[in-house]
Amino acid sequence: MKNQIAKFPYQPYFFRMSDEQDTLRLDELKKSGEIVFIYDEIERQLNELIRCRYPAAAPSGGEVQYMEEILGGRAAEDYGVWVYYPWRKTLVHILEEKEFVEVRTNRNQLKITGDERELLSQKKIGIIGLSVGQSIALTIAMERVCGVLRLADFDELDLSNMNRLRTGVFNIAVPKVVIAAREIAEIDPYLKVEIFPEGINRSNYDRFFNEQGSLDVLVEVCDSFDVKLESRFYAKDLKIPVVMDTNDRGMLDIERFDLDPGRPVFHGLADDLTPAKLSNLSAEEKGRYLMKIVDAEKLSLKMKRSVPEIRRTIVSWPQLASEVVLGGAMTTAVCRRILLGERVPSGRYYIDLDQLISSENL
Repeated sequence: MKNQIAKFPYQPYFFRMSDEQDTLRLDELKKSGEIVFIYDEIERQLNELIRCRYPAAAPSGGEVQYMEEILGGRAAEDYGVWVYYPWRKTLVHILEEKEFVEVRTNRNQLKITGDERELLSQKKIGIIGLSVGQSIALTIAMERVCGVLRLADFDELDLSNMNRLRTGVFNIAVPKVVIAAREIAEIDPYLKVEIFPEGINRSNYDRFFNEQGSLDVLVEVCDSFDVKLESRFYAKDLKIPVVMDTNDRGMLDIERFDLDPGRPVFHGLADDLTPAKLSNLSAEEKGRYLMKIVDAEKLSLKMKRSVPEIRRTIVSWPQLASEVVLGGAMTTAVCRRILLGERVPSGRYYIDLDQLISSENL
């Protein structure tokens, strides 16, 4: 797996012209022929930084003064950071981290205040499963709901994933965690992303949950029934809240093990099932538990019709992009509220558009 990931870089490189070694490294990179595209819109970003800092009225005739204050005597081409994306062979000139985040998140205000943004920047969110989870990860990154995103998935992109996973055909066979990490780096190269391309298993649960600081929220959206159960028991022991989106009928589960570590996993729907008992269960028995956990009677009519057809006339669970994107929005909003200490009770919630937007409600 390490050799495989070495084939798929996902972290950009940073060069600051104020650093002599960085200047030399960038010169070498330019000579190597590895840079095909260069984008330098630093002055546009600096002008936007000024507008963000003086929103009441655009500085009249004072733009030059404000620009000089920011640059501090440096030339614009030497200000900020040059970021190189090896998978795109592209070099981009952007603001330094503090100013970049200030401008990029400016339109969040005041739905997310400056103080809240700083608090969120100290939080870690772990996501298990990067098909449905990609929409969640990208939405979290766009809102900058955390400072560290930890992503786990062992799978690579197949063409059939692209009905709900936002990417291009040139990424077929690329690990899903790499696709998500690259997309996030292109949105915000300063946001820290840690990947687990081997997925989650009993050998790395502790690393996923605790490496360099414990997770503050776990988002579980994977297909493996074993991982669904095991990850919750880890989260419960560590008093970490769990959020799960299943997208059918907009179903969202919230388990506040941070507030109530004694509560049963899956709201008690798993009965007395524990990770120790998993190895004794057949695939059929696990399937029955899964149907109980998702409360099969409350599935949408089309999902109920689909379940018996799995591995007969269809390959797996049907999932629609519209439902997955909605799940990304709901999960991000819930994670943000939990991390900001707002009141978010445990429970199962539905945002069922078929029910909410229906001729019967007119």
